Amino acid sequence: MASDFMNDPRWYKDAVIYELHVRSFFDATDDGVGDFEGLRQKLPYLESLGVNTLWLLPFLESPLKDDGYDISDYYSVLDMHGTLDDFQHFLDEAHERDMRVITELVLNHTSDQHPWFREARDPQSDKHDWYVWSETTEKYEDVRIIFTDTEHSNWNWDQKAGKYYWHRFFSHQPDLNYDNPAVREKMKEVMFYWFDMGVDGLRLDAVPYLFEREGTNSENLPETIDYVKELRAAVDERYGPGKVLLAEANQWPEETLPYFGAEENGDGQAESTGVQMAFNFPIMPRMYMALRRENRRPLVEMLELTGEIPEDAQWAIFLRNHDELTLEMVTDEERDYMYHEYAADRRFRINVGIRRRLTPLLGGERRRIELMNALLMSLKGSPILYYGDEIGMGDDPFLGDRDGGRTPMQWSPDKNGGFSRAPHHRLFKPPINRGPYSYEFVNVEDAERDEHSLLHFTRRLLALRNQHAQVFGRGTFELVAVENQAVLAFLREYEGKQVLVVANLSRYAQSAHLPAEERLAGLVPVELFGKTSFPPIGREQPIGREREAGERRQGENGEGPERHPEPYHLVLAPHGFYWFALRSEQALIEEAERRRRVQQEEHPGALPMLEVEDGVENLLVPTMARGRGPERFESLLPDYVSKQRWFGSKGTPIERVSVEDAVRLQAEPKTRKSV
Repeated sequence: MASDFMNDPRWYKDAVIYELHVRSFFDATDDGVGDFEGLRQKLPYLESLGVNTLWLLPFLESPLKDDGYDISDYYSVLDMHGTLDDFQHFLDEAHERDMRVITELVLNHTSDQHPWFREARDPQSDKHDWYVWSETTEKYEDVRIIFTDTEHSNWNWDQKAGKYYWHRFFSHQPDLNYDNPAVREKMKEVMFYWFDMGVDGLRLDAVPYLFEREGTNSENLPETIDYVKELRAAVDERYGPGKVLLAEANQWPEETLPYFGAEENGDGQAESTGVQMAFNFPIMPRMYMALRRENRRPLVEMLELTGEIPEDAQWAIFLRNHDELTLEMVTDEERDYMYHEYAADRRFRINVGIRRRLTPLLGGERRRIELMNALLMSLKGSPILYYGDEIGMGDDPFLGDRDGGRTPMQWSPDKNGGFSRAPHHRLFKPPINRGPYSYEFVNVEDAERDEHSLLHFTRRLLALRNQHAQVFGRGTFELVAVENQAVLAFLREYEGKQVLVVANLSRYAQSAHLPAEERLAGLVPVELFGKTSFPPIGREQPIGREREAGERRQGENGEGPERHPEPYHLVLAPHGFYWFALRSEQALIEEAERRRRVQQEEHPGALPMLEVEDGVENLLVPTMARGRGPERFESLLPDYVSKQRWFGSKGTPIERVSVEDAVRLQAEPKTRKSV
């Protein structure tokens, strides 16, 4: 029976997405290239990781001059990946495991090897107008060049046609002409083909560049937005809710928001008539800026600018992906800063960005990697993990273009990193086999054995995120004002459930005071990793000189001293973070009592059992946390002692038992651990 996630038409709100190359993931046929059978065999690993959605990079027929984005047939799988039947078997098993699948819809261009373009080179062909042609290169002069490292013009001469054809990316990728109705309808057919097969979502690649208009930069034109809405309407009419369009629009917030197509419904709420999801490109580089500057301001400014989207829409957020860390959506000054701090070695600069994976980008510093992942999983949007980042894979600066971050997945320290049994020279790309990120040191097999590995941390993080999926995926997002600029705090809330996130962007320990708010007063922050209850928020204390005067008034008329709510004080470790569930004290007491009753009903006469997450010593050593340590242990002792035969004063109720001292007899005492 399908899970709620598979039945929910708004599943994308709760999605945790894992992005991968089929040919980079696992080779089941030993030919040196990853395939769908290999991906199918690795589904248990992905399921255990905690992701519920897979985003597959291009796997269609292609000359592979641009990693598969140069498509030569929209309806067939590249032979090295297998067959359409292999894809269907993978897709069916992914669905059986309650995992959704998103693939690519490359709208903007085709390969120059596509039959459409080959025919279009004949000016007499009815396909000629499927592409954009010109007698000169003087049209659309206001349009920028995207691949500044390799291209010097957006026009390329075709000898057979005797004309220039238009391309926004590589010269071997001619742009389709969306002013031609036949092209618009053909791309709808392609979209239907993959949705009919069972794909759950399509990423609209390079969607801002579909139309060209003289005197403009030909990006985000009204015609483009209208066509996106046309695609959405066609999907809704054919399938109803549940099929998702994801826009790749690397633009400023005011230019990205129209892709959602916000329109008011009868209830006065905005709903999307365009894509349901869009990448939040401006957020990504500012996360790195905030981390390096140890100041939340760059991130906060962009969070505020991207906050208002339709209720049924969702951002897709990421730290790294298959492309460079793009620096298009930053100022020139910010770009220079990012290059200086994160790509001082010019080998790692490409186009207008940085071609590095997450772990080497952050210098391999575990605390920073964990912090950035914690932010990724808790900010507003559906998070995307890039394959291999969960084990800390590195990159290869000696591979061209952006291929350094697209190397084979490292499964083991064995031959070819466990990716393939083929001879090394037959691999489609060499695995990383030198330096600290070599597959001999960084691989899934070794990470599985080490309970302190990044892989196990990522699993725990995803498990917590999934336990609170609706709070993080659908909840409101509210920044909490903290005076310390090195600390970022925000509140996520959904249907009465609240999670408070506090993160230290500094490499030094920081003190932070959260403002006292009446609506949070009395709530107990329960740290989610250790289930540790912190002191309640908003505990009132006498302040300043009023303390002494208040005490005098208390003595004179029996009233208490005048009290004022104090800010909530937290201390954060370097690059540390907290995820707190905010619970009422009464709810925690009732929950503990409910567990006790269930235990007694299931095991009458059994000894009381305490949950011990952090070691038995924490039941005996006083801490600042309420409801922990000796307090919990001592609360069970009166009833227990009263029932023991050796207790001399039978029948006499015991009101209180206290632990006076504790001595460790074993370095690692055996306890029954409940997590």
